[in-house]
Amino acid sequence: MADLSTTYMGLNLKNPLVVSSCGLTGTADTIVEIEKAGAGAVVLKSIFEEQILGEIKSMAESGSNVSYGAEADDYLAYYVKQNNIEEYISLIREAKARTSIPIIASVNCQSSEEWTSFSKRIEEAGADALEINLFIMPSDPKQTSKDIENIYFSVIKKVKEEISIPIALKIGCYFTGLAEMIYNLSDTGIDALVLFNRFMAPDIDIEKMEITVTSVYSSPEELSNPLRWIGLMAGKAKCDLAASTGIHDTEGVIKVLAAGASTAYMASALYNKGIEYIAAILKELDAWIDKSHYHSVEHLRGSLERKDRGNRNRYERAQFMKYYSSHGK
Repeated sequence: MADLSTTYMGLNLKNPLVVSSCGLTGTADTIVEIEKAGAGAVVLKSIFEEQILGEIKSMAESGSNVSYGAEADDYLAYYVKQNNIEEYISLIREAKARTSIPIIASVNCQSSEEWTSFSKRIEEAGADALEINLFIMPSDPKQTSKDIENIYFSVIKKVKEEISIPIALKIGCYFTGLAEMIYNLSDTGIDALVLFNRFMAPDIDIEKMEITVTSVYSSPEELSNPLRWIGLMAGKAKCDLAASTGIHDTEGVIKVLAAGASTAYMASALYNKGIEYIAAILKELDAWIDKSHYHSVEHLRGSLERKDRGNRNRYERAQFMKYYSSHGK
């Protein structure tokens, strides 16, 4: 038997497979199933800053035409905020009471306001860590890249002032200088960066001439982007790096670990193949490591970078010419 145990954000995990934030991690019952299947940790379904604020606005507007509408705004804001928070706090407490694996809370946010004070409640409820899923669409031509980047650092600063449990920041790849941003974020004292979050991808139905959405599930082909950047930044970043998006099988898990990831996040594959697929992946991972010369996850982690420092140049390669000029010979 291979040693699959590892550490992530200072937490002890029995293996590096983490079920990422999704509908499957939204109830304590399914989290119990996930633990039984063997997952190393769970990231709870996110509580959304925009959802909370949207509900506040909706409820306030619904009373705007009655005489007590204005006076009710503060009450509605308080009620909706507390209601969402209480449901989430209950989920954390129940998940912790019924399982023994690390429970990582998740907040999906767009700013450093409103929700940051909620993080203390999350810690008090017993969450082992907090993952902040943050993405700001760079679609405003009047907003500079520096303006956007400063929001990330402001979020980290405010949350670190509130809590002492480990903090992970889940980010996208849309930065002017991604390597610099990853390094600078890692230098703030956070415990992990999750590369990368996945966004709703728009499409157009040409029959109805409507904007639609492409598949909400990732594909194995999407692994190349987190794989590239983990390979580039492992050993440079000052915190753990977790791989997210495109991990659909044991091979994907092995690849990201070899590149230097601390953990492999999975969700889409579990929707397609069921929660029990976790056990199959871990069995295959155990067999692969056992027959290899690595013998443990810790030995495997970052092994490709240690084996050949020149491999980093291959992660940087962006042009096809060299490949195609020799391909097929």
